[in-house]
Amino acid sequence: MSSILLDEDLQEIKDKITRGERLSIEDGLKLYETTDLLTVAQLANQVNERKNGKNVYFIQNMYINPTNVCEASCTFCGFKRKPGEEGAYTMDEEELLKYVKDRWNDNIREFHIVGGHNVEVPFDYYLDTIRILKKHYPQCTVKAYTGAEIEFFARHAGLTMKEVLEQLIEAGLDTLPGGGAEILTERYRAKMSPDKASTFEWLEAHELAHGLGLKTHATMLYGSIETKEERLIHMDRLRQLQDKTNGFMVFIPLAMQPKSTGAGIKRRTSAYDDLRTIAISRLMLDNFDHIKAYWINIGPQLTQMALSFGSSDIHGTLIEERISHSAGALTSQGLTREELIYLIKGADKNPVERDTFYNVIQKY
Repeated sequence: MSSILLDEDLQEIKDKITRGERLSIEDGLKLYETTDLLTVAQLANQVNERKNGKNVYFIQNMYINPTNVCEASCTFCGFKRKPGEEGAYTMDEEELLKYVKDRWNDNIREFHIVGGHNVEVPFDYYLDTIRILKKHYPQCTVKAYTGAEIEFFARHAGLTMKEVLEQLIEAGLDTLPGGGAEILTERYRAKMSPDKASTFEWLEAHELAHGLGLKTHATMLYGSIETKEERLIHMDRLRQLQDKTNGFMVFIPLAMQPKSTGAGIKRRTSAYDDLRTIAISRLMLDNFDHIKAYWINIGPQLTQMALSFGSSDIHGTLIEERISHSAGALTSQGLTREELIYLIKGADKNPVERDTFYNVIQKY
């Protein structure tokens, strides 16, 4: 790394990183405020290569959204429908299996399942979704139901969150996705997702899952009303739980998508903010192995750039992702394995196909 810093205020942060010391929220604010973005990138890349070398991971996966009927009223969601509303759906077993069969290839290793908070079906519906998939595709990992959905199931079924998780695990659940976190401050949640799990409930769901032996994922949905300090508080709350459980595998910063696919550039996060947030995530979350650049949100080319800003994962082939696209994502709904490999090699990194738990399937 170059010893020349364009922003002398970063010297103390650089020294902390060199010594392997944890950054404070105040340090994070300096990283957000500096104009010296390339030094932030260098620092994040140094930390990432310390953890992962030049390896960049991806998975071949399939998204399934069994229902879009939802009781919640999150202001940022274009996916949800109210019961009886035009476009509302809930897949039955036959529809679920047809959906998978029509999109199946033998390299898929993971089902990523997220849906609405649907009060029209019992908790058994969500259990049966997992059982059906495990019966017909036992080789696939089931990554299902966000921390917010776990809280909804508990409330809807009159169970504790631990009881909900125990029943899901018995049905075949392997891991929780990271969604539903949005921004983990109560000011944000009161304005943006008032009907969903609180900050404490989302964190508790993942802590309980970790206690039951599950490794899980964590996200942050940025780019709306949150302050930079709230983003950093979110990261700090995640790393505090990680200190306690070591149960998170990866952190995924998600850029907020506008509700219309035709929305102008001013309605979207900037490339600078996307790359800076990925780099700061890598620097703040010192106890996470991986930071994921989610190409669905920021596009393939910016994802390739993110591999020099601290990211060690670019997600997956992702056949037909609906939620981000219903909220205005401009990207395609899937990339081939060959395209992912091309992106990674173009950044002078080593492509590694993985399973859900970062076990190596193949190096390219």
